[in-house]
Amino acid sequence: MNKPVFSMIKKHLVTAVTACLGFAGCSYAPPEPIPVVISQKEVSYLDDVKPVLDKRCVTCHSCYNSPCQAKFSSFDGIDRGGSKEKVYLAERLFSQKPTRLFTDAKTTEEWRAKQFFSLTQNSAEDGFNNSIMGHMLYDKKQNPEVIGEYAPEYDDVICAETLEEVSEFQDKHPNHGMPYGFPALNDKEYGIIMQWLVQGAKGPDEAKQKALQTPSVSAQTEIDKWERFLNTDDAKHAMTARYLYEHYILAHLNFKQAPNEFYALVRSSTPPGEKINVIPTLRAYDDPKRDKFYYRFEKIYSTIVHKTHIVVELDDSKFKFIKALFIDESWLEEPHVIGYDDNVLNANPFLVFAQIPPASRYRFMLDESEYFVRTFIRSPSCRGQIALNVIQDHFWVMFQDPRYDIGVTEKNFLVEQAQNLRMPIETGSDKKIYKVFSDSYRELYEQFYDAKMQKIAEVAPNGWPIEGIWKGRLASDSPALTVYRHFDSASVHKGTVGQLPKTMWVIDYAQFERIYYALVVGFDVFGNVSHQTNVRRYMDFLRLEGEINFVLYMPENKRKEILASWYLGDGIADDIQKGRDSAPAIHNSIVFKTDTPKQELVETLVDTHFIKETGIHFDDINYFRTNESIPSLPKVYKTKADYEQGLRALTAPGTGFVRHIVDNGVNIAFVRIRMKNAEDIFGTFVINRWHDNVN
Repeated sequence: MNKPVFSMIKKHLVTAVTACLGFAGCSYAPPEPIPVVISQKEVSYLDDVKPVLDKRCVTCHSCYNSPCQAKFSSFDGIDRGGSKEKVYLAERLFSQKPTRLFTDAKTTEEWRAKQFFSLTQNSAEDGFNNSIMGHMLYDKKQNPEVIGEYAPEYDDVICAETLEEVSEFQDKHPNHGMPYGFPALNDKEYGIIMQWLVQGAKGPDEAKQKALQTPSVSAQTEIDKWERFLNTDDAKHAMTARYLYEHYILAHLNFKQAPNEFYALVRSSTPPGEKINVIPTLRAYDDPKRDKFYYRFEKIYSTIVHKTHIVVELDDSKFKFIKALFIDESWLEEPHVIGYDDNVLNANPFLVFAQIPPASRYRFMLDESEYFVRTFIRSPSCRGQIALNVIQDHFWVMFQDPRYDIGVTEKNFLVEQAQNLRMPIETGSDKKIYKVFSDSYRELYEQFYDAKMQKIAEVAPNGWPIEGIWKGRLASDSPALTVYRHFDSASVHKGTVGQLPKTMWVIDYAQFERIYYALVVGFDVFGNVSHQTNVRRYMDFLRLEGEINFVLYMPENKRKEILASWYLGDGIADDIQKGRDSAPAIHNSIVFKTDTPKQELVETLVDTHFIKETGIHFDDINYFRTNESIPSLPKVYKTKADYEQGLRALTAPGTGFVRHIVDNGVNIAFVRIRMKNAEDIFGTFVINRWHDNVN
């Protein structure tokens, strides 16, 4: 009997004898090494292995929520290995040290000191492999059926650190080999990975690794220009650079001269021209603890994945725009550098950047409105339905025009209100547990809201005209955005997508900045339960503020009714009305012609207000104008128009199709309609569930 066949029989015998049947003290023997047919061809990580990992593994193994923190989007992540520590652990009582790839450790030894273990190490003799990765792939090949329900991001998967734990996992979780919940690698893919593991699981050599990290010549020219700007010594440039850095921390920065390259803006201890040495701080506003540091553009060479790919394009027009906003404008104070020695101050952008005109800050954010809203939705804070249930399943977002925003026009207002604009992020990652249900930030928020309403009543007693909603200035602008929540994830789309939503937001500068700092800059995914819960609660106030900003454009006699319909059983509309009764009235300057003002307003905005160059228009399938009837299902389906009519008919409330989909727990499904003699139609079914109240 040949050796590989004998080993396979032996493996199954060992598994049967050592299977733990629930008796106390039972232990597991390591699985037998996997037989691998040896090839003389040297397997290349970049040419052979990476394409397989990108196609079959990176979908799950790329972000914060990678099972066992095993990230396969770069060799750095593979070499780092796995960990038993969970990143997402909502109930943790104390914060844990961050384990961000490329940031919190630089070498294999440093990661091992942080309790990461190898998934590729092989100590078997020639012709065999006993790496953890190899066993998980082999188990799937032997047991390819996908049985039961799989939720890779949420299932409590054992992170096997030893071969004994691999045996335990395989015994307790049959049909859970890798790729988890998906079909096995095909023979060619499996052969490539197993050969690579047997050959030592090597990464790119030094020359190829350097090539991965080195910008192209065309990109380097742009990098040099931007780094000179960001590292200019005077106070104006220094504070501008700090503002840009804190607002670009999730951006994949792209230069038009190098369209396929993306960069991260980082703080480095080394100046331009030298190798980047990233300064690892937990938050972007934390003290770098250097007398001198530099802003640098670090090339991203990990596999690009949707969750983290939020692009900002940098070109000459953007450079001139930023220079005009921040450098050419006169500041409210003599420009001076703010230090990092006060953590509470650092967490309050209304104080740190008070010297920069609010108009400059807000216009910068409006210019990248789609990027910033996407950072809210895709940041580490927005993972899982507990975080996402702060928003409705479908809503539209618009923005207050800077000319009608008291946070901009009343230049001292936000500084005067800075104490009320404090956020729970100022307490750090280990806020005391008994503070979980503290109302201190709610009280601060209410004081700000009252002051805001008073100020609006002073400067605009007749309310805002329709011009109060930002119309955009460039074709690339996004004056209207659509947010879809898919239970435990969400997405952002330019324009007014879908049917008329239940709720809508109008975001003003103070709200925009606070959402960004609460959910992105100041949120610590490694923080304790109190930190994360208080950020979640604070987001309730910010969501409500955006909704009230929209409601202020509605007729006075409709406002309470509209708000009450969004918060059934809450009584919040009564509370707001009581506060309004004791405050100066804010009237309405828009004359409505119908008894459906919400729909009338958005149709006016889309039809005549937003600049045409943005291309914002209503959804051809889902949107129905006032009094427009829903069509019936076609008798036959031959043309694209027939299918579009059928899809429009499916949006009718209470159809059997919608009930069937909802009853089966589907939130989102991708659809392909095969057409005869025409291009196939591709689309997405999205189920918008009704929430009585998300407060």
